Amino acid sequence: MTAIKHALQRDIFTPNDERLLGIVNVCKAGKKKKNCFLCATVSTERPVQVKVVKVKKSDKGDFYKRQQTWELRDLTEVDAKDASKENPEFDLHFEKVYRWLASSTAEKNSFISCIWKLNQRYLRKKVEFVNVSSQLLEELPKAEESVPSGESQSVAGGDEDALDDYQELSTREEQDIEGMMEMCEYAISNAEAFAEQLSRELQVLDGANIQSIMASEKQVNILMQLLDEALGEVDTIEGKLSSYEEMLQSVKEQMDQISQSNRLIQISNTNNVKLLDEIQFLVNYMDLSKGHVRALQEGDLTSPKGIEACINASEALLQCMNVALRPGHDKLMAVTQQQLLFAELRDTFARRLTNHLNNVFVHQGHDQSSTLVQHTAEMSLPKHSPLHRDLLRYAKLMEWLKNTHREKYEGLSRTYVDYMSRLYEREIKDFFEVAKIKMAGTTKEAKGKFGLHGSSGKLTGSTSSLNKLTVQGSNSRRSQSSSLLDMGNMSASDLDVADRTKFDKIFEQVLSELEPLCLAEQDFISKFFKLQQHPTVTPPLAQPETEEADGSMPSRMPPQAEHRHSMSSEKDIVRLMMNKIFQSIETELNSLIALGDKIDSFNSLYMLVKMSHHVWTAENVDPASYLSTTLGNVLVTVKRNFDKCISGQIRQMEEVKISKKSKVGILLFVTAFEEFAELAETIFRNAERRGDLDKAYVKLIRAVFVNVEKVANESQKTPRDVVMMENFHHIFSTLSRLKISCLEAERREAKHKYTDHLQSYVINSLGQPLEKLNHFFEGVEARVAQGVREEEVSYQLAFNKQELRKVIKEYPGKEVKKGLDNLYKKVDKHLCEEESLLQVVWHSMQDEFIRQYKHFEDLIGRCYPGSGITMDFTIQDMLEYFSSIAQSH
Repeated sequence: MTAIKHALQRDIFTPNDERLLGIVNVCKAGKKKKNCFLCATVSTERPVQVKVVKVKKSDKGDFYKRQQTWELRDLTEVDAKDASKENPEFDLHFEKVYRWLASSTAEKNSFISCIWKLNQRYLRKKVEFVNVSSQLLEELPKAEESVPSGESQSVAGGDEDALDDYQELSTREEQDIEGMMEMCEYAISNAEAFAEQLSRELQVLDGANIQSIMASEKQVNILMQLLDEALGEVDTIEGKLSSYEEMLQSVKEQMDQISQSNRLIQISNTNNVKLLDEIQFLVNYMDLSKGHVRALQEGDLTSPKGIEACINASEALLQCMNVALRPGHDKLMAVTQQQLLFAELRDTFARRLTNHLNNVFVHQGHDQSSTLVQHTAEMSLPKHSPLHRDLLRYAKLMEWLKNTHREKYEGLSRTYVDYMSRLYEREIKDFFEVAKIKMAGTTKEAKGKFGLHGSSGKLTGSTSSLNKLTVQGSNSRRSQSSSLLDMGNMSASDLDVADRTKFDKIFEQVLSELEPLCLAEQDFISKFFKLQQHPTVTPPLAQPETEEADGSMPSRMPPQAEHRHSMSSEKDIVRLMMNKIFQSIETELNSLIALGDKIDSFNSLYMLVKMSHHVWTAENVDPASYLSTTLGNVLVTVKRNFDKCISGQIRQMEEVKISKKSKVGILLFVTAFEEFAELAETIFRNAERRGDLDKAYVKLIRAVFVNVEKVANESQKTPRDVVMMENFHHIFSTLSRLKISCLEAERREAKHKYTDHLQSYVINSLGQPLEKLNHFFEGVEARVAQGVREEEVSYQLAFNKQELRKVIKEYPGKEVKKGLDNLYKKVDKHLCEEESLLQVVWHSMQDEFIRQYKHFEDLIGRCYPGSGITMDFTIQDMLEYFSSIAQSH
């Protein structure tokens, strides 16, 4: 093994500046035995790199080569398999587990010891040695003794210690050795003689050293004498120091007494400073000035200066009451008395403030100065900004009351809501009744109908009677016009444009008056009652009713969650107060919407656009506000009425009946759809959302298509193709003119139906003037289709040349013109004047006639070649016939 080690060091590791410290002969466990060597090496350069190298004998020659290298720092575990028994197997855990079988247990133990020493010396890394005897790791010399003498040299300890003990000779030492060897020329050839020479010289030097020491004995005696004298002087100094210590002992006792006295004085001074600090704290933070006490007890709550003084006094009182007392302060009688005084002042001022604001709320609720008669001409709601401006001066006092007297604060809130709801209910009811009167007619007419007395400005008629009379008035106007209900169509001209415009303006004015009123009131409530205005993303954690009487929450929660809870709860309080104050708005709006819908069902279009716009505006301001919620609820009613209007129109289409004695023409519900679309496009021109209208368009147009076909199938006077052609042409023209994007597919479908039925009508009508000729050539085409050759058709008995000439002779030019003239008259009777399709149909018939003529000539040329048979009239003659007939009529 020693020879292999030296060979590996020379051939593999020395060229790479590495030293081989440990080696073991191994093979892979459990496989075919292919021997190799695991070597533990260190680099000779700094920093030292420690590696485990797998070396294998080359297959091509008698030399060794590196096969695999691992860094020792990557080693995580060494498993010796069994610590008590001799077992040559062991595992090394690098990136994966490598299982080895050593040639002997001694080599394995020697290699593991080497690995352990290298780890301890260079890496200090936590490598786990499993199933390794502690004696092997801790008592390394004993482990080395168990290895044979030849193999012990491979253990890393010997080489490492020798490496550490070796010291390189200095330059001077080299020179001395060289000089000495030059003096003894035989040093190289006779080492024993050289060693004897060096031994004799060493003995000579030892003798000289002994003589020198014996010569210095006299000096040693002198030195000992001096030391004795020095010890005597030390004893003298110690005696003096003892006397000095006895003298200072009394001084020390006196200084101790002075120090004790100074310490007591310092403690007393510290206590006095702390006492003064406590007194100053109580005086600074728990003393309320006489001016503040006077303001709280008898301050003027009506003047701006008095209110400002009360605000400052209440804030000072709140600071005094909320001061964080230090431990023990609550046991002081002066502090207790001051706290009782603060509580009394708080209760007194809270009572005065509550009574004053209650009187203000009651007075405003019973105030009759702002009656609707002052606002009837312009139909506007009274403004409450002066009241809000006056009350906002008390906003800070309300915040103080909220923090100190929650019960009184909530009582004031209920009082305000109670009286303001009565005031707003009167104003809103009067405002809506005036709006209903204006919808029903002029103010003067409404006064006569509904008993509006000029001086009082009150409406004696109820909302239900107003609705009833208004519907009667609208029905009387409908009866004078060509109404949809009378004729069974969907005409949108039941009321003139002026009435609809008037309704639109009134409805817009109602919403425009309500919107700032609600927003102003909500803003005032938030500011006056100090409630959060901005919406929160967290849902409400609890309703306001779950709060305790003192305003605190029943259970503790983290500050951030408590803040979110407070914001959401206060938002709910604002919404609850607004619902109670304006509880009549939604009812009145629904009543007004029902009235408008009864006056004219098309008013739902105006209301849908206006309401959608105001809901969209309110949601942009505050999606969770009372106004947004209320208008959203009313918008649902408007959409329901709009859907009901569309459903009613579809139902009227399905119930339409046509006269059996007169021609159909353009159906009434087709023209009604045109008027509806024109009106809707005008109303929805600048609307933010028109999804409901697009859905209604699709429903209506599909119903129109279905019922046009239904009427066409039921028509007896007018041909089905004419009914379909005229009405789908009208629908196509309407959709093309209005350019409704959601009905583009229906527009193309209408054009397709119109074109198909036009062609069908033309073909069916042209069969009449040349009926025998048509039948003859149909028979010819049938023979050809059955397999008869075209040039042999003339030999058929029923289709020979004589029969062809006989049929052609029956249709001279005059007869053809006469037949066309009769056809023109018949088409004129079928078509209506409104759509002006006569010339279009006539031109199509001309084209179809010419096409048939050319087809007949082609058949004559192919089936009767060389016969010289031709029609009695030419294409030019036909053009003149069609032109002269059209001009004559």
